[in-house]
Amino acid sequence: MLNSIKLFIHPRVVTMLFLGFSAGIPILLIFSTLGLWLNEAGVIKSTITYFSWAALGYSFKFVWAPLVDRLPLPFLTKTLGRRRAWMLVSQLSIIGAILLMSSIDPKVNIDSLNVMAYGAVLLGFSSATQDIVIDAYRIESADRQMQSMLSATYIAGYRIGMLVAGAGGLFIASYLGSTKALYSYEAWSGAYMVMAAVMLIGVATTLIISEPQSKHTEARYTTQDYVQFFLLFLSVIATFILIFIVTADLVDTVKQALSEVFNNKHLAGFIVGVLQMAFALLGAYMVAKGMIMFNVVNQAMVDGTYINPIKDFFERYGMGVAVLLLAVIGLYRVSDIVLGVIANIFYQDIGFTKVEIATVAKTFGLLMTIAGGFIGGVMALRMGVFKVLFLGALLSALTNLLFIVLANVGHDITWLYITISMDNLSAGLAGAAFIAFLSSLTNVKFTAVQYAVFSSLMTLLPKIFGGYSGTLVEQFGYSEFFVITTLIGVPVLWLVYKIKPYIK
Repeated sequence: MLNSIKLFIHPRVVTMLFLGFSAGIPILLIFSTLGLWLNEAGVIKSTITYFSWAALGYSFKFVWAPLVDRLPLPFLTKTLGRRRAWMLVSQLSIIGAILLMSSIDPKVNIDSLNVMAYGAVLLGFSSATQDIVIDAYRIESADRQMQSMLSATYIAGYRIGMLVAGAGGLFIASYLGSTKALYSYEAWSGAYMVMAAVMLIGVATTLIISEPQSKHTEARYTTQDYVQFFLLFLSVIATFILIFIVTADLVDTVKQALSEVFNNKHLAGFIVGVLQMAFALLGAYMVAKGMIMFNVVNQAMVDGTYINPIKDFFERYGMGVAVLLLAVIGLYRVSDIVLGVIANIFYQDIGFTKVEIATVAKTFGLLMTIAGGFIGGVMALRMGVFKVLFLGALLSALTNLLFIVLANVGHDITWLYITISMDNLSAGLAGAAFIAFLSSLTNVKFTAVQYAVFSSLMTLLPKIFGGYSGTLVEQFGYSEFFVITTLIGVPVLWLVYKIKPYIK
């Protein structure tokens, strides 16, 4: 036990505390804190939870992770190193996105709401880029035996960052005079400006820490190769966006037709949205394939960047096991994330003030999550990752039932403490084991890309479903919604059990 405690003061472990803090700041400025801002501004719930899709950059970061992994930045890469250079750029971009959001009042008109959405997308993209680099830095900076401790400390820092952006943001907005009854744009703008300033802690950390020693040799490519590779990335993204724009009218027509067929506009919207995204992804893939066929980009560079990391994973585990592992990764956090998108709005709707939410759900909840993370890290070292992974999945599903009790008792501070205690403790425990599990699946030769794929898949389906959480609440009510979030966690238990032989 003493040796486990000593590991927590290891320099690399302490570094992850500050990097975790930097990673934890942006996420709630897209999710719950932004949700309360929009709720006070009078935006409807279904639109508010759609804003959570702005964070889908986290789920598609594997697309540009190879760019971050391979592309050197002029001057910065030579000065700071590969990881720290990209870390600094992403952090400065996060600050810019937060300042953009702070300059927009979403209540003015639909155009201002759209600009707010663009700012949120930029914040999600920048934050996801920072995550790519931090994840690679964490895995490369220490051996596999230390990963559970690094994960636990990273989660602790991440949750502290979430506390500052969550509870801190709510305290500031409340102190400056914004309430649900009397909305104040200036109060929320001030809160976001403070969050932009807080991100300077991450910038300082990046400038202080040392670059990790890379365990693989980097292939040498020409400047032209890097430029062409960057153009490939831009072409893929431009095609994806263009298809969404070109098919907008057709999508609206099909959505209306399906709404009449199913007599359910929400189901029709979900089906059409999934098909539109699949079509856009197919178009982007075809453009990339064409550029490779006509030698617009270096084939060896594409293979080494995109193809080989994926091929390595399937070769190491085999097709059947690899698909099973990916299913666990994609669904493990579905219960948590779908509920979390609307949690703050739920607290406010049953009568809790921003100060109460900040004090209990954010501040006290943080302590519970950190405690759960440290407990999970130590348990994973002593008992193995599988047992903690399974226990975390079980508790994450069961604790959602406590929200049903809270929905029925209403504004009861004791039940809020009980619910937050159990929910956050189980989330922290599960999170530490899950990050250690993901780290164990990566090959150090392809750290950034493979971990980006895993962590992208981890949040893709939950965030897509989470975007409809407001719609589900409006259609069924809170209690029924919490039952749904519990039930969707049950299949995860079976999947975790099936991968037991393959967990290192």
